Amino acid sequence: MRPRMLRARLQAVRAALAGALVGGLVGTFACALAVAPAWAQPAPAASASQAPPAASCPPTAQMPSPDEAQAGLKNARDRGFLWRITKDGRSSYLYGTVHVAKADWMYPGPQTMRALIGSDTVALELDLLDPALQRRMAEAIAARHDSPLPPALALRLQRQAQVECLAPEQLAGLTPMLQIATLNALAGRRDGLDPAYGIDLVIAGIAHGAKKAIVSLETPELQLDSFADEPGTPTAALVESGLDELESGRARPLLNKLVRLWAESDEAELGRYESWCDCLKTEADRRAMRRMLDDRNPALAAGIDALHLGGKTVFAAVGSLHMFGPQGLPALFARRGYQVERLGPGRKE
Repeated sequence: MRPRMLRARLQAVRAALAGALVGGLVGTFACALAVAPAWAQPAPAASASQAPPAASCPPTAQMPSPDEAQAGLKNARDRGFLWRITKDGRSSYLYGTVHVAKADWMYPGPQTMRALIGSDTVALELDLLDPALQRRMAEAIAARHDSPLPPALALRLQRQAQVECLAPEQLAGLTPMLQIATLNALAGRRDGLDPAYGIDLVIAGIAHGAKKAIVSLETPELQLDSFADEPGTPTAALVESGLDELESGRARPLLNKLVRLWAESDEAELGRYESWCDCLKTEADRRAMRRMLDDRNPALAAGIDALHLGGKTVFAAVGSLHMFGPQGLPALFARRGYQVERLGPGRKE
């Protein structure tokens, strides 16, 4: 093939790939707005007397136009935490994400994008853009029945939802702990942090747009188990602790710090999360944290390992807090005999 024809062919391939990536990003927002309305838009409260003033409601997430998405991809820089894991002469990747982010942060930087596009399989905690998985998640949520809250605590939960401009139906059907998790995820919207810009959703959108094989490493039921009642620890105690953080205003700066450290790829400080989060005050808090992170990590590692040993090159994107400590995924893969290399800002590929 002549050099001019080869250059033209390469340009056409790049243009097609860019179109797929942009389409995937825009599709991500369309899905996020459809399946998670509480993430994306304020809704009227139950009555005018209960509704907060419109001016006090957080801003709504904005879907990027194709041109905006194209520019965002072009100007993106690497954020978050990226590792290359190598075994049997083949490399896969671990990428630590955040579930809420700012609009400008959601576009993968060059090194992250090369790892993502160079992998044939994308592994996520859950592929929330999969309609079948969405239905399964809805059915699993509907089947959950936690212990009822005392009336005073239920009223506090309702009032906190009103602060976030959520109508009762937007949290209806969720267990109290899932409601607390949702309100925590929404706590940074007034600072530009929104689950609609969540990195996991964006990675899923790009993977769908680029026609990658996509694997969910967990099930909706398993993730929901992380929020279930723990024997000997009443739901009311954990809900009250969560509401204390939200009502006092402590949850918002904590979320801001966590995602800022992700954006700055500050591995040392985020790795010390448990020492400064002020979120592990009781043994129940510590058990809940272990269930959310350490207890899930071996199965996540086993799923990624099976894909890699099966001949796949894997880009595995999971929450950043799964990456740190002796039970973090990089440490688990080192113990499985992989060569583990930290990539990202300031590091060579």
